[in-house]
Amino acid sequence: MDAFSSSSSSSSSSQMSTEDFMDQLKVQLAQAYAEEFMETVRGKCFDKCITKPGSSLSGGEGSCISRCVDRYVEATGIISKSLFSASMKN
Repeated sequence: MDAFSSSSSSSSSSQMSTEDFMDQLKVQLAQAYAEEFMETVRGKCFDKCITKPGSSLSGGEGSCISRCVDRYVEATGIISKSLFSASMKN
């Protein structure tokens, strides 16, 4: 049986199935966000900050990576708040 089907016709079972589905969806969205975050950091921040890859980061490279990640987290937060606010108005 998948998340879209129900084994019982009672409304409480249907409601529980919906809640389980929503919980599963939240987990999947969190995983997708984490994967996107890592891909962005790997792609954009690494390419921007690491000019000469080696066995360790220089102080400047470490600072650059830190600032890049901080900016990405901040921008993502602003976008999320904006989208949440817009969805609450509808």
